[in-house]
Amino acid sequence: MATLSFSYPNSCLFLNLILLTFALHSPQTDARAFFVFGDSLVDNGNNNYLATSARADSPPYGIDYPSHRPTGRFSNGLNIPDIISEKMGMESPMPYLSPMLKGKKLLNGANFASAGVGILNDTGIQFLNIIRIEKQLEYFEQYQRRVTDMIGATQTKALVNQALVLITLGGNDFVNNYYLVPFSARSRQFSLPDYVRYLISEYRKVLRKLYDLGARRVLVTGTGPMGCVPAELAQRSRRGECSTELVRAAGLFNPQLTQMLSNLNSELGSGVFVGANTLQMHMDFISNPRAYGFVTSKIACCGQGPYNGIGLCTPLSNLCPNRDLYAFWDPFHPSEKANRIIVQQMLSGNNKYMNPMNLTTIMAMDSKS
Repeated sequence: MATLSFSYPNSCLFLNLILLTFALHSPQTDARAFFVFGDSLVDNGNNNYLATSARADSPPYGIDYPSHRPTGRFSNGLNIPDIISEKMGMESPMPYLSPMLKGKKLLNGANFASAGVGILNDTGIQFLNIIRIEKQLEYFEQYQRRVTDMIGATQTKALVNQALVLITLGGNDFVNNYYLVPFSARSRQFSLPDYVRYLISEYRKVLRKLYDLGARRVLVTGTGPMGCVPAELAQRSRRGECSTELVRAAGLFNPQLTQMLSNLNSELGSGVFVGANTLQMHMDFISNPRAYGFVTSKIACCGQGPYNGIGLCTPLSNLCPNRDLYAFWDPFHPSEKANRIIVQQMLSGNNKYMNPMNLTTIMAMDSKS
């Protein structure tokens, strides 16, 4: 993997490494559950169990996964929850819809994410049967009832309160809703600034509901580089430049998300919500792919058409021989190597990337409490 550079002193990086080592070896951290909510960037296979077109259950998806088989992850290998789990010494949570998620495996947490979903219920309607965010939260309540039957209400409350939670939403509300077609219903209803404000107000309700359900450590990612992914380059770009409108959308959404999280934390009187600037994390290697060992950040490894950005990744698609040389695996999703760079910044990045603190600091703090 390419060497990452950080814009803060080496002493801070050294301290973070010490804190991470301490955190990874604490008993509480070892037992910590992990819950995941959101869309295809973090779906570990829930959509495999649904009648939907938003699926990643056929080759070459999973070509670099340990089994070398598709798992439902929109990746050539591991995705962000897998890598966070690996780095934290936790088991990657299984899809909640998996019949294998039962008994003691429930105590590791669960992944409720579903490809295609957004903050709004009308996002992703073209995919038909997906687990919208309201339903994901209902499943979280159901999960807690199941675990309560195993270990009792007090232990279940502690498990949930001490868990790490990851939620990734927002990108589909632009790509698969507002900008899905010219003159979409939402674009006729809202100007872009008003739409962003509406999304933020609805997202706030989702996050407050997560808190009410017991989540106390919630990592919230911003939207990625929506205008710079191969799919958008193929549709909107003449010379490989990012889509101006989608860049503008991300530029409006992400700062307002950061402010909303700060306001929520102030209201709750604690640092429950941690913002991850995944746009900046992506833009680092999109702007300078060779610095991270990539040959391109414009062409997807798997796809067809301009930039391999048209349609889905299928067995008939163009497929690059070395996935580590590509920032994007398919028209929308990062490669495993890119996901590893993103997670590294979540772990040890400064406040340019993580606000108010990074994951290493969180885990070290929690291990002492």
